[in-house]
Amino acid sequence: MSTSNPVKPKDKFNYNRSPLAVGNSDEVQHQNFRRVTAEDLASYRSPPKRIKMLTRDFIHDSLYNPHYGYFPKQAVIFSPEEAFDFERIENIPHFQEIMAARYADHGMLNAAGQGPGRQIWHTPTELFKPHYGRAIAECLVQEYMLHYFPYEDLVIYEMGAGNGTMAQNILDYIRDEYPDTYERTRYSIIEISKSLAELQTQKLSKAHPCVEIVNQSVFDWKTLVPTPCFFLALEVIDNFPHDVIRYDLQTLQPLQSMVAIDSDGDFSELYEPVHDPLILRYLSYRSRIQHQSPALSSIHMKYPSLRSVYRNLPFSPNLTPKPEFIPTRLLSFLEVLRERFPLHRLLLSDFSSLPDTMPGYNAPVVQTRYRDTMIPVETYMVQPGYFDIFFPTSFEELRDMYELVMSLPRKSARTMENPEDPQSLNEADSPMGVRPSPLSYASSSLRLGSNFFSAQGRRAPEDGANSSSGLAVGQRMSSVYTHKEFMSKYANLEATRLRNGENAMLDFYQNVKFLF
Repeated sequence: MSTSNPVKPKDKFNYNRSPLAVGNSDEVQHQNFRRVTAEDLASYRSPPKRIKMLTRDFIHDSLYNPHYGYFPKQAVIFSPEEAFDFERIENIPHFQEIMAARYADHGMLNAAGQGPGRQIWHTPTELFKPHYGRAIAECLVQEYMLHYFPYEDLVIYEMGAGNGTMAQNILDYIRDEYPDTYERTRYSIIEISKSLAELQTQKLSKAHPCVEIVNQSVFDWKTLVPTPCFFLALEVIDNFPHDVIRYDLQTLQPLQSMVAIDSDGDFSELYEPVHDPLILRYLSYRSRIQHQSPALSSIHMKYPSLRSVYRNLPFSPNLTPKPEFIPTRLLSFLEVLRERFPLHRLLLSDFSSLPDTMPGYNAPVVQTRYRDTMIPVETYMVQPGYFDIFFPTSFEELRDMYELVMSLPRKSARTMENPEDPQSLNEADSPMGVRPSPLSYASSSLRLGSNFFSAQGRRAPEDGANSSSGLAVGQRMSSVYTHKEFMSKYANLEATRLRNGENAMLDFYQNVKFLF
């Protein structure tokens, strides 16, 4: 009979070990874990163990893995079959009651069991269709007629088009209100989801032959688009994965977060000096646009003597106490625009703030649905596939970062010795049937050169010259609008006015902003 003591089960809840502690019992184990990326895990049928990866790869795998990710498995877009008849709705509370009833009906039809996981979320595109899409269309047509007509076609790219409602509403509006412009319109959707791409094809292909649907990630886009175009990124960047950094309290050097998954499937957050090129690039760009890390903005972080006192307090950490989430995937997207869509105009909208975020700077909401109740949690290290993870965006930082990235020379420029020569463009890199823009190699102030987006490369606005994008030379190339400001400028507000005079499309989504 054995007298050995039974093995004590591992306590998975009552521990709080330091990710930088020397002598950590798991340190050697983590060192032996295979380092992977989200791309490496795309073929896995279930979440693997004994691996480690950057935070952005962990979040990307949790959301987008084609076999167990949240979006392929769980997400359903709320899309009422009939548009709301706003002129028959008494007031905002009445509208909320009607919306809740439709939302509940939609949930009962689409929810698989009692959860956890499957969520139904609504967007302004679906909630205020077709009026929200018509406002976007009016914005695009106004800019096109003012700055590009008659020299260019109206070329629109939309990333992540969901059910295809936005594209349908935009094209219906242009066809009905601007038939001559519609004849010159081309609309391309870049959609990562195969099922949504099929749904978009069913909805759009017969009614609008000008639509092309490309089933791939925008980050895999290789084709150079040499013509002026509008690029729509509406309600998509909130799910772009972020990296996590913390700062050493002694040196203020940043450290990048790794997520390790052990043999039991438990998660650990590890930190190492920043060496990832994308994180380094983001930190460098943020410094150049003079935006400071919120983790370093408190008074005791600014002075070494105060940091020393703080470090010597009992049980004080050796890193900044809260994680800082940085939008590295968003930076990658901006670089794709610069390299592959050099004459684009970006129209982007998303959340500028969010309730119920987890602790941290620029932290996400991490939530799941169980028995028709949304449950937020306080960590992003959750079982992949069952939780939505979405982030707010600092639009002021995004605007400045966007302008900086667009001011940098394109890596794929063909002939730097003679950039004026249109023949330097490799025709094999151009889309079928798309000719280079005459504005792209026009002389003088009409040419959109590599310095156009840079303030140093432009004259003062009072000179009165317009660039090929339509902006006065020297102006910012983009502006930030609140949801209410943008809709007030471009929407038909009478269409969404309620009987008591309130306007649902203006009063909802007050935490959404636009960049244009």
